[in-house]
Amino acid sequence: MDALRKELQSRKSEIKGEIKAIFEANEHITGWDVPEVDEKEAAKLLLEVMEDAFAELKEELIKE
Repeated sequence: MDALRKELQSRKSEIKGEIKAIFEANEHITGWDVPEVDEKEAAKLLLEVMEDAFAELKEELIKE
């Protein structure tokens, strides 16, 4: 395993935690803005937005 892969592997849980924190922060804000929101539907839509953002970032940074 090269140094970069080893470093990323060692930080994997930290990175996952940061992503979860971003999700939770936005989930709370959505709840504040729309108090009668269906929480499961809001989570689904928020995940879709995050997936789109990851796809755009991937396309921008990893051009084939």
